[in-house]
Amino acid sequence: MIIGITHGDINGIGYEVILKTLLENHIFEFCTPVIYGSPKVASYYRKTLNLENLTLSTINNVNEAVGKKAYIINCSNDEIKVELGHSTEMAGVASFAALEAATRDLAAGKLDAIVTAPINKKNIQSAQFSFPGHTEYLEQTFINTGKALMLLVSNTIRVAVVTGHIPIAKVPAAITQELIVEKLRVLNQSLKEDFGITRPRIAVLGLNPHSGDNGVIGTEEQDVIIPALKRCADRGIVCVGPLSADGLFGSGSFRNYDAILAMYHDQGLAPFKTLAMEEGVNFTAGLPVIRTSPAHGTAYEIAGQNIASESSFRHALFLAYDIYKNRRIYREAIANPLKKQDVVQSGDAE
Repeated sequence: MIIGITHGDINGIGYEVILKTLLENHIFEFCTPVIYGSPKVASYYRKTLNLENLTLSTINNVNEAVGKKAYIINCSNDEIKVELGHSTEMAGVASFAALEAATRDLAAGKLDAIVTAPINKKNIQSAQFSFPGHTEYLEQTFINTGKALMLLVSNTIRVAVVTGHIPIAKVPAAITQELIVEKLRVLNQSLKEDFGITRPRIAVLGLNPHSGDNGVIGTEEQDVIIPALKRCADRGIVCVGPLSADGLFGSGSFRNYDAILAMYHDQGLAPFKTLAMEEGVNFTAGLPVIRTSPAHGTAYEIAGQNIASESSFRHALFLAYDIYKNRRIYREAIANPLKKQDVVQSGDAE
């Protein structure tokens, strides 16, 4: 399995968590990692962080990546410069160059998955990238119709969001029955295909405090969310709600569900990161390709200090591999179900 790794913002902790992860030899037992970035910047961080035991082989094309070792493809010019802890235009250009190159190889089938290191959502903006984040960029690149889904994953909890990177003032108007139905459809299918859950059970949060208290604190639950849940239930999706976010997370009853669908970004991500920051992974569900990312940002304030934890990035790499395996199993299971059923029935008869 070949996994592309985009270096993200060169002035943050991206290279630190990437390099620390690749120091673990067992990584090479299941994948060949290829960094899309800058050999010059990688060398700088190897020296600065005293991680020179890691060998990175520079290649010109991902087709040259063979064997159990780490590779790097140069996506930047020689003038690239690291300015630790600072947002710079050069860092934004380098972030997009790596993402664009990896995405191109992913679309061509040369990569089995990508893991993206954190970007700065402001300095990456350009004529080529005018999106609030990776999710929206990949959605436009790989989906003609439908919606991608931001899904935060850990060993104990999975949280998806109806609305992602939009201002909080625009959230109520953005939440429609159609959008909730589409997000639940994608989430339900992802739980089956990507996580191997036969009949997923999904908790859906309300928008307002106490889920509106029957219209006393807001009517979105009655007018939008409940009708959407009924439509999904009619399609065979097991979804429960709308539930109060504070009660669900505070009581620990989120553990009774395979995933939670929150209405907006912080409603879902704040409790998720409180519960699972170190092992949390951001997975873009609903794409025909596999993309994961650590659940943290650029962390400028600790860049270059050799104190960043690589745990979330490591989990992102592992999850990409797990989803790759689960999708293969799922495709095999549905390839010819009638034939498989005949075999089972014949065996039972004997």
